[in-house]
Amino acid sequence: MLLGRRTFLMSSATVPMLALPAAAQPGSGLPTKARPLPLSAVRLRPSDFARAVEVNRAYLLRLSPDRLLHNFHKFAGMTPRAAVYGGWESDTIAGHTLGHYLSALALTHAQTGCAECKTRAGYIVAELAKCQAANGDGYVAGFTRKRKDGTVVDGKEIFPEIMRGDIRSAGFDLNGCWVPYYNWHKLYTGLFDVIDHIGSNDQAMAIATGLGGYIDKVFAALTDEQVQVMLACEYGGLNESFAELHARTGDARWLRLAERIYDKRNLDPLTQKRDQLANFHANTQVPKLIGLARLHEITGKPEQATAARFFFEQVTRHHSYVIGGNADREYFSEPDTIAQHITEQTCEHCNTYNMLKLTRQLYGWQPDGALFDYYERAHLNHVMAQQEPVNGGFTYMTPLMTGTKRDYSARDGEEFWCCVGTGMESHAKHGESIFWTGDDALIVNLYIPADATWKERGATLGLETAYPFAGEATLTFATLGKSGTFPVALRVPGWAKAHEVFVNGKPADTTQAGGYAIVTRRWKAGDAVTIRLPLDLRIEATPGDAQTIAVLRGPLVLAADLGRADGEWDKADPAMVGDDLLAAFATVSAEEAQYATKGLMRPADLAFVPFYRQYDRRSAVYFKRFTDAQWKVEETAFLAEQARQKDLAARSVDVMHLGEMQPERDHGLTSEISYPLVYRGRNGRDARTGGFFEFTMAVKPGPLILQATYWGDERQRSFDILVDNQRVATQTLDADKPGAFFDVDYPLPLALTKGKTRVKVRFVPHDRNSAGPVFGVRLFTAKPATMT
Repeated sequence: MLLGRRTFLMSSATVPMLALPAAAQPGSGLPTKARPLPLSAVRLRPSDFARAVEVNRAYLLRLSPDRLLHNFHKFAGMTPRAAVYGGWESDTIAGHTLGHYLSALALTHAQTGCAECKTRAGYIVAELAKCQAANGDGYVAGFTRKRKDGTVVDGKEIFPEIMRGDIRSAGFDLNGCWVPYYNWHKLYTGLFDVIDHIGSNDQAMAIATGLGGYIDKVFAALTDEQVQVMLACEYGGLNESFAELHARTGDARWLRLAERIYDKRNLDPLTQKRDQLANFHANTQVPKLIGLARLHEITGKPEQATAARFFFEQVTRHHSYVIGGNADREYFSEPDTIAQHITEQTCEHCNTYNMLKLTRQLYGWQPDGALFDYYERAHLNHVMAQQEPVNGGFTYMTPLMTGTKRDYSARDGEEFWCCVGTGMESHAKHGESIFWTGDDALIVNLYIPADATWKERGATLGLETAYPFAGEATLTFATLGKSGTFPVALRVPGWAKAHEVFVNGKPADTTQAGGYAIVTRRWKAGDAVTIRLPLDLRIEATPGDAQTIAVLRGPLVLAADLGRADGEWDKADPAMVGDDLLAAFATVSAEEAQYATKGLMRPADLAFVPFYRQYDRRSAVYFKRFTDAQWKVEETAFLAEQARQKDLAARSVDVMHLGEMQPERDHGLTSEISYPLVYRGRNGRDARTGGFFEFTMAVKPGPLILQATYWGDERQRSFDILVDNQRVATQTLDADKPGAFFDVDYPLPLALTKGKTRVKVRFVPHDRNSAGPVFGVRLFTAKPATMT
């Protein structure tokens, strides 16, 4: 018997869940379980969301299926029909985009009815079937393997090694291949999305089962300890893939495999309700929990649900930014330390894409409006900010550091980051979570203008609203084939201080349960129910730091407008000074949620606008708040630091700005396995195991100090610093100065620089370590009392 995810959630064969809150008990009007209306039953009305779908559809149709299929054809011994794409599609993660693309085509077909998307999806599945048949053993993939000599070959080469127990995993690399199991998870999801959103597809199921057989053979050759070593390499939600394959086929083989794909190091603490997320790569974890949640739906094992729920609660309450995203430089930090991690490397889109998937799963188990308070926040303020709304590019990170512009993939560029893949999916399905049903109730979770068909009631629905810019939404039963008495639940956001509900223009009696206003009556065609919510301004502090704040209006995160993205921002971060901050905001345009401040900001007042619309602007989202007395102290400290920097500049002999092209050329930088980077507005460079970076610096007679700058929250690593091949220091970084850059001074022996005009400075990581990142190196003269 075939049992897909949607069918499973609708079935009566549900498993025991954790205790329901009182608000969701029988008789409240809120169902005990829920499912969304099918995406194909929802059509968006004009709005920013509908525009995003159409811009994304145009982007999808500009892509070439044959270019994405290049490696699949090549490694199956077939002649590619088009050149491979560049960017990540020309790296060892090649092929991951095809899975995303399949999902995006299927979702777009469901959301819009696009026939071309359906045709392309069918073509890709047919070609994958040919590639799998040509391989002859179930294998089908597009990823590559880079050998030690630098030769790039078919990624299939790694699996005989792994089956012999030769497993070399470094987090994202597995025997020279970049996250192959993650790659396959994307392909599985694409195949299942084709089946769910376009229609039954025997070829897609055959590909899924045939590939499953190949993967199962690899796992079967390994001991449990060897599997754990292999799972140290990011595997996406491959556990979800095989749980889903089991649900669709009934074959216990896939359930056994799904449960074996379990990373004990990361998941065991979560089953025990322990937050040990700090310093773990964030998006590596989220899909694992989605997979555990799917397994719980099948097995009923309580620890699987415990882990998923605990993870969600910890991430959303203690590890998330105001826009709903999480992680800095792709990694979780300690709980409640957001204020220390407001950088240009915040909020990887993949993380939020997956967190919203997890939210939908948890909601289906037990409807709770608080879950959709988070969903709305992240969907509106992060996902909508992730798309460049003219040409359809995508951000990788959504930076929250003041003055940082968003970097989007180019219109016809070939970056193909992971977030390009999740972006093309996210903006294909903005109608997927508006309407939910359960126990004959209709639930409105998102106030996005749309029309929908509720098949079970023979109803057509219309949701009219200008939300989030206006606080009113009206649901109308345009037709209702099966009239009768049933509940309609309208979500009341947790931030709303009050709400009003009307039926056909008259105040309605409602019950309150689980974050909803519920109207239960005999409904008929033409009936309309309206909810009104006050869109008040409010201040929200970051978790763990009451002095670092953001401004919201209803569900919208507001940002100070700092000018065009193609301009520069080199000013001090704006701060808020005063006792009643909101009193200093004046409405400029309520319809556009635009405000101006008066006498509030330092150094100057600013305009505030919705953050997600700032795609071509520079923004400030987070602000330090001060009283007038506190601000005077802050100014004094700032001036003292300026004086210190002036003295240091006067004594400098040479400065190396790492990570910047011209300074690195001027200083003759050479490197291996070394990469430039930008973090918190500062350029830098690191070197990975087996690599180095080296450059020349000018010297002068007399005692000198070599100074290097590091970020204070780096995970543990150690490396050597050499000057003219003589080791002058071994540096260990291990969260030395949380929340700040810091300098380390290395006095140089006089003999090392005597008679020289230049020296070579070299950074070399210890084995299985990184050197740096180093955010600049300076040589300066020592003060007389410093050295002897």
